[in-house]
Amino acid sequence: MATDGTDAYSGTAGLPPLVRDALAAARAHGFAHSCRPEQGRLLHALAGGAGARIGETGTGLGVGLAWLASGARPGVRLYSVERDPERARLAAGVFADRPGVTVLTGDWRRIAEHGPFDLLVLDGGGQGKVPGDEPADVAELLAPGGTVVVDDFTPATGWPPLHEGVVDRARLHWLGHPALRSAELRLAADLSAVVGTRRLV
Repeated sequence: MATDGTDAYSGTAGLPPLVRDALAAARAHGFAHSCRPEQGRLLHALAGGAGARIGETGTGLGVGLAWLASGARPGVRLYSVERDPERARLAAGVFADRPGVTVLTGDWRRIAEHGPFDLLVLDGGGQGKVPGDEPADVAELLAPGGTVVVDDFTPATGWPPLHEGVVDRARLHWLGHPALRSAELRLAADLSAVVGTRRLV
């Protein structure tokens, strides 16, 4: 959930129609925290390789989900969970004519009801970035060979990576997870994501 992510689309051309619809909903309802275009393009590309199921935590008003749905192949099911009931309702309206997209309401852990996933985007819980938010269990939520995306990091400039002057434990968790082959991808000068693929053995 990027701060001022919705505003980052100003002047951006060539957006998929569904992304434009979700952005319109975000703007109409004053939701500022949509995923940024750089992150959306990554999600769009990764969705094209997902075999059957895509999951997302933190729907917001559906901009990230729209990138995923726009990139997914026909027949792929998408599930996203949003803790705020009103946002979930509004986001579900964006995808009303997309029977393969389901917006759930509740805690991010509800995503497990529909896994395991070929692609899982952790944006609204399960990242392990804040106290009380335990990292998602990729052994439970990801199919073997599946990919997890943990977004909204500031690009690391050294090792170990730091956040606000202290060691970034969340980033180290995902980069060093024994079940994953992971890398940090710089998406912009001020934005990176950790992408990990679940090991087959």
